[in-house]
Amino acid sequence: MTIATPGRAVPIGATVDAGGVNFCLHSKHATGVTLQLFDRPEDAQPAHEVVLDPVKNRTYDYWHVHLAGVGSGQLYGYRVDGPFNPAVGLRFDATKLLVDPYAREIANLSNYRRTRAIDAGDNAASALKSVVVDPAAYDWEGDHSLQRPYVDSVIYEMHVAGFTKHPTSGVAVAKRGTYAGLIEKIPYLQQLGVMTVELMPAQQFDPQDAPSGVNYWGYQPVAWFAPHAAYSSGPSPLAAVDEFRDLVKALHRADIEVILDVVFNHTAEGNEIGPTLSWRGLDNEDFYIHAPNDLARYIDDTGCGNTVNANNPVARRMILDCLRYWVTEMHVDGFRFDLAASLSRRWDGAPLARAPILYDIESDPVLAGTKLIAEAWDAGGLYSVGHFAGDRWGVWNGRYRDVVRRFVKGDAGIVGSLADCLVGSRNLFHETGRNPDRSVNYVTAHDGFTLNDLVSYDAKHNQANGENNSDGTDDNFSWNCGAEGPTEDAAVESLRQRQAKNLLTILFLSEGRPMLVMGDEVRRTQQGNNNPYCQDNELSWFDWDDLERHADLLRFTRELIAFHQRTALFRSRPFWSEPGAPQITWHGVELNQPDWGEGSHALAYELVGPDGAEHLYVAFNAYWESLEFALPSLPQGAAWRRLIDTALESPNDISSSPISLTTGQRNYRCEARSSLVLIKS
Repeated sequence: MTIATPGRAVPIGATVDAGGVNFCLHSKHATGVTLQLFDRPEDAQPAHEVVLDPVKNRTYDYWHVHLAGVGSGQLYGYRVDGPFNPAVGLRFDATKLLVDPYAREIANLSNYRRTRAIDAGDNAASALKSVVVDPAAYDWEGDHSLQRPYVDSVIYEMHVAGFTKHPTSGVAVAKRGTYAGLIEKIPYLQQLGVMTVELMPAQQFDPQDAPSGVNYWGYQPVAWFAPHAAYSSGPSPLAAVDEFRDLVKALHRADIEVILDVVFNHTAEGNEIGPTLSWRGLDNEDFYIHAPNDLARYIDDTGCGNTVNANNPVARRMILDCLRYWVTEMHVDGFRFDLAASLSRRWDGAPLARAPILYDIESDPVLAGTKLIAEAWDAGGLYSVGHFAGDRWGVWNGRYRDVVRRFVKGDAGIVGSLADCLVGSRNLFHETGRNPDRSVNYVTAHDGFTLNDLVSYDAKHNQANGENNSDGTDDNFSWNCGAEGPTEDAAVESLRQRQAKNLLTILFLSEGRPMLVMGDEVRRTQQGNNNPYCQDNELSWFDWDDLERHADLLRFTRELIAFHQRTALFRSRPFWSEPGAPQITWHGVELNQPDWGEGSHALAYELVGPDGAEHLYVAFNAYWESLEFALPSLPQGAAWRRLIDTALESPNDISSSPISLTTGQRNYRCEARSSLVLIKS
C-alpha cells in the first residue's frame, strides 16, 4: 500500500530511502502538481496518483511528497497546472505528462511519439516516463575514476551504438548498438592504443527529434541525468543505468578513461511549436532564454530552436547536480560540452565576461579530478577557442583542424599557421599559465567529413538527409585527389592513402592532445555525407570488414599512436622551446632556413628533449613535386633512423624498428605530398 506524507525539498528528484521514495521538483509559477505512478511503460492511465497540496507539499518553489511502499524501478511522471501565457513566458499544459528533469532513467521509448505544443489531448500512453533509480544498488567492485593526466590522453570520439550496430561487428544481434555490445569491443580499443573514449551523447535524448524522424547523433536531450535507454540490451526499466555502469567499469579495467559528450546548451523541446516534454511545462520562463521584447519567442543561439538559460540559479544548480551525479554515481572521468560558448550567455542572450556556470564547473570540488573539454563556440556567433573560461578547460581546436587540412590539401600561405599548430597553438592560447594540453587537436570529428571522405570528396553529398543538400558545412577544406568518391584509379587511391597518413602524422606529431574519430583508422566512409545526424544505418556505422580492407592504415595508426605514447616529447607541459621544455628548431629544405612565404608548401623541424635523449627530425612536403631536404648533423657516433615515410608502401611507411639511413647521408628526398620522421640513435 502506498502511503503519502509531505516529504522534503532535498534532494531534488526521486530519492530512495529506507521508508520509500521522496519525490521533489522545482516549479516557480505552478498552481498545482500531480505525481502519477504507472505499472507499465505503455500505460495510458496511472495506477496511482497524488495531488500535491500547495501548502503541505510545497517549500518555496519546491514541490515534494514522500511515498512509502514505492521503490526502485517505479515508473512515474508529473502533471503540472498553471497559466498558459506565452507572452509572459509561461507555457503550462496539464494534458502533458512531464519527465522529471532529475530522472535517472527513462522508459517507454517503444511507444514514444513526439508531438508539437499545439497538438491537443492527453499523451500519457505515448509519453516518456521517468523511472525511480537507487544508485546505491550496484556493486562497483572497487572501481574508481582513473584521473589520468591530460598529457597521457589519446582521445577516441565514438558513437555508442554505431560502433557495434553493423552486422559485421560480430556482436550478437541482441547486443548490437548497446553498452553491452561496446564492452565486447574493448580489446580492439586496447590494441589500437586508445587511452580515452569520448562517447557521443549518451544522456537520454529524443530519438525522433529530426526532420526525418530519426535522431542518430543524440544532440537533443530529454533527461540529463539518465543514460540513453535505447542503448541498453535488457528489457528491465533499470537496465540502462546498470549497463552503462558495466561499460564504465569494463573500460576502467582496460585502463581506458570515459569522457561523456554532454548537451546543456539546448533541449529537445525546440522552439515555440516544439513538444512539451519536461522543462517547458515546469519552468519555461526561467529555464530558457527568451527575446526580451517577446517572451513568447525563444532565442536560438544553438541552431536547435532554444537556448538554455544556464546562468539562471535553478538551471545552474541542475547542471552542477547532473555533472556531480555522472562523476559520483556513474564514475565517468570527464565531459565534453557541446556548444559550450552558449553557456556563457545571460538571460537575454548577451555574452557574459565571466559566466557563473563555467566557473562553478571549473571550481567544483566534486569535479576537481575530471577532464573538462569545451566546444568553445555556438551558432549565435560566439567563438571563444583562444580565451575560454578559467584555467582547467581544454577546447576543441577548430583552427588546428582547418589549418592542417589546408596545408595537406596544398593551399598557399599556410606554413606559418601550421608551425603554430605544431607547437600547441601557442599564438592562440597566449594567456599566462595556460599550457598546450588546453588544445584538443583534431582533423576530423563526428561533425563533418570522415578522414576517408576528406581525401575523397571535393564537396558534401548530403542528399540522403532530405534537405536538398543544404545542411552541413560547405567549408570542408577537402580534396578528392583527382576523382569524386569511390574510384578504381590506382594512382588516385594511392594518393588518398598517403594523404590520410599525412594528416594522421601531423596530428600525432603536434603538441597538444590528439583526438581520433571512430573508424578513421580504417578509412570509414559516409559516402561524402558531412552531416549524418539522422542516418542510423550503415552509412554511419562502423563496418568491421574495413579492418581487413584497410589493414595497412590500421597498422600505421597503431604504430603512430604507440610512438606518440612512448615518446616523452609529446607529454611536455610547457610549450616547446619554453624553459625546461623540448626545444624546436625550424628548417626548410635547407637547414635553419624555413620558408614562411605565400608560395611555400614545405616545413621541417628538429625537436630535442631537455636532456637530449630524444631527438627527432620531421619534414612535411605538401608540394606536388618531390623535394630534397638537408638533414641536420649529429654528434659523433649518432645516426638518423627512419621511423616514417608516408610515400613508402606498408610496412615500410612506418617502422616499429626504425631503419638506419646510409652512413653519411646528408639529404633525404621527400616525395610529393609526403611526411618524414627520423629519430636519433
